[in-house]
Amino acid sequence: MEAVFHPTNDFSALTWAEIDLGALAHNYRELRRVTAPSAVMMAVVKADGYGHGASQVARVALENGADLLAVARMDEAVRLREAGLSAPILLFGHSLPAYVDILASQDIRAALNSLEGARSISAEAVRCKKTINAHIKVDTGMGRLGLLADEIAVQSLSGEQFKHAINDILTITALPGIEVEGIFTHFANADSRDKDHARIQLSRFTKLLESLKKHSFRVKYRHAANSAAIIDIPESHLDLVRPGIAQYGLWPSDEVDRQRIDLKPVMSIKSRVIHVKAVGADFAVSYGSTHVTPRSTRIATIPIGYADGYDRILSSRGHMLVQGVRAPIIGRVCMDLTMIDVGHVPDVNLEDEVVILGSQGEETISADEIAKRVGTINYEIVSSLTSRVPKVYVR
Repeated sequence: MEAVFHPTNDFSALTWAEIDLGALAHNYRELRRVTAPSAVMMAVVKADGYGHGASQVARVALENGADLLAVARMDEAVRLREAGLSAPILLFGHSLPAYVDILASQDIRAALNSLEGARSISAEAVRCKKTINAHIKVDTGMGRLGLLADEIAVQSLSGEQFKHAINDILTITALPGIEVEGIFTHFANADSRDKDHARIQLSRFTKLLESLKKHSFRVKYRHAANSAAIIDIPESHLDLVRPGIAQYGLWPSDEVDRQRIDLKPVMSIKSRVIHVKAVGADFAVSYGSTHVTPRSTRIATIPIGYADGYDRILSSRGHMLVQGVRAPIIGRVCMDLTMIDVGHVPDVNLEDEVVILGSQGEETISADEIAKRVGTINYEIVSSLTSRVPKVYVR
């Protein structure tokens, strides 16, 4: 593979994340293939593109089927603009009135989570003589951000309460300084095999939209589908879909239908052997001497640790690949270094390549495998890398 971009222009890094832009483009084309033709794609590039590099990911997304971008925080949106990206951006997180000038000048859409918050934004927009684009967030069963689920759960609440929710949305739409471009919700369990809760959420959302339509409520974008819903719940695609984890070639869960779409992992994490020593039996390794060698072996030291985002829970639990062979981690993962047992791997030498995440030879260590060992999800594995690990982009 050819390295096409390295943000630090420093190819001497001992540990790096390799981002395959070809795999990323493939995943977008696959997501576009299974998305309803009438729906546009909003690439979710929050958290520095789930650890993959937001601006580089966004460019590939826009070249391969995405029309809009989404982030969680204002600084993420501003950095995309500073990188020269001009596509519409939706800011998922809370927007302060102080953001109004930036929202307007940088063409960033605000997510409005309540009538109170919308009124504050409106007042500041009027004061500044600005108009901002916005999407109204509806909580249909996530319990996080958006108009309260209690107000829009139409199957269980009285008509009077439901009318109150509609009135709030219509009031937001009429506020000066705000142009409502979209309305959206977020699924809590779309990645579960049992889709009942997700379909209840979708039903609540569509019934709300039907009632709003009677009040001449019209927006450009109605959206609900995340990665799992894009794959498994095609009726949720509406006007816009929001691929997140699937863009990066990772599955939302083990319960999503993997037959419908072909995804390729985008990130690999690689390093090099920086030290090798032969030791005898009963040799203690790393802090706390938690690992003692049961026999004579060789130990290789790898320059990655928990300060790089490599979880300390992997101490004496994880593996790395050397010469296409799995080598177990022995002893505690340190801040900067991790030791592996390479006694069974012939001729390990200084600067041999080590694969921490990804494939080497016939072996693969996936983000899912690491996540299971740590007790988390693949999202956290890729998005937890720190700035100490440079990214190398290849195609």
